[in-house]
Amino acid sequence: MNELVPFAKQMLAKHGEFYPFGGFIREGGQIVHVGVTDEETDMPKSSDQVFLLKEDFREKARNGECRAVGIVIDVRITPPGSSEKSDAIQISLDHQSGYSADVFYPYKKVHGSITYGAIFAQQGDGDIFERLESQP
Repeated sequence: MNELVPFAKQMLAKHGEFYPFGGFIREGGQIVHVGVTDEETDMPKSSDQVFLLKEDFREKARNGECRAVGIVIDVRITPPGSSEKSDAIQISLDHQSGYSADVFYPYKKVHGSITYGAIFAQQGDGDIFERLESQP
């Protein structure tokens, strides 16, 4: 998470948005950043990019190439204690041990600068390594 979130914040500061991206930790501890490109369009759907990242990470998990993954997405969510939606950086984390969490960094764009609210988390989907357990 500490490797991926700074890049998302940098992209927000420079461009006001970012496409989904991710990263994984190899069994040896090396962190690898991963992006997705779509040669057919200049404006790919975020949902398609997240799907491709998840498929890539599931394959790496099946092959024993990673022990943890993170996918970073620019989302809108209602933070705890609020009744209004906010823009947020979401990082979905999955670990081979079964740990899974979605961590959110709410933000607002004000006069060209980004201000961040209180970070919060919730249980993740656990859909990267979970598939390994259900396979014969």
